[in-house]
Amino acid sequence: MIRLEDVTKWYDGRAVLDHVSLHLEPGMLWGLIGPAASGKSVLLKVVCGLIRPDEGRVIVDQRDITKDKESDIMETRRKFGMLFQNNALFDFMTVGENVAFPIYWGSDIEPDRLRSLSVKRLQDVGLSGSEDKVPSELSGGMKKRVGIARATIADPKIVIYDEPTAGLDPVTTSKIYDLLRNLQQRNESTVLAVSSDVQAIRGFVEHIAVIHQGRILYNGPERELDSCADPVVHQFIRGDADGPL
Repeated sequence: MIRLEDVTKWYDGRAVLDHVSLHLEPGMLWGLIGPAASGKSVLLKVVCGLIRPDEGRVIVDQRDITKDKESDIMETRRKFGMLFQNNALFDFMTVGENVAFPIYWGSDIEPDRLRSLSVKRLQDVGLSGSEDKVPSELSGGMKKRVGIARATIADPKIVIYDEPTAGLDPVTTSKIYDLLRNLQQRNESTVLAVSSDVQAIRGFVEHIAVIHQGRILYNGPERELDSCADPVVHQFIRGDADGPL
């Protein structure tokens, strides 16, 4: 579903992504972890076609988007749903309008149909009756659920979750990952999740990669991550104070 081939991106003379190659098969639950400023956010933007790599290819659903015009990339982006790290809810819209936004934009769906779809997706994420509230009335966990509802309302082929549990307590974190897993199984979507909560995301994904200074240090099954011999990976996943980091 997503293939990065030898992708490199330079900023100010530094390779933020350094010859990154990754393959995400359809329906895969795939995680990306790494220290701060390691290249995670840039990689997400490259995958979505928001920035172009300086070298290499990005292929989404068998289409090489590195060669596409902006208008063609827009069509590819419609295959994506995205949960942003800070939720990015519009404060001038109701919760229901926020959720419906991805299918409202550029469509001719009747308002009643839009509201019905929005209400149904809010029910799916455990927020029945919240459609007429505004984001400021919601807790952090509820805002995250609204973001998830918006990211998945169009049943996209690919869903990207950027820090889906940032700032949430352990119980809410567990509930959010259960919700993400259920939605993925229902829609059979390909999921790319980025998180700083190493242990929580490991319980969610099947495949995981560790990135540091723009390079992929580990890329394989989550269950084999503990056996990785790289000292940076070893320190990062254990949270040790001493080591190369």
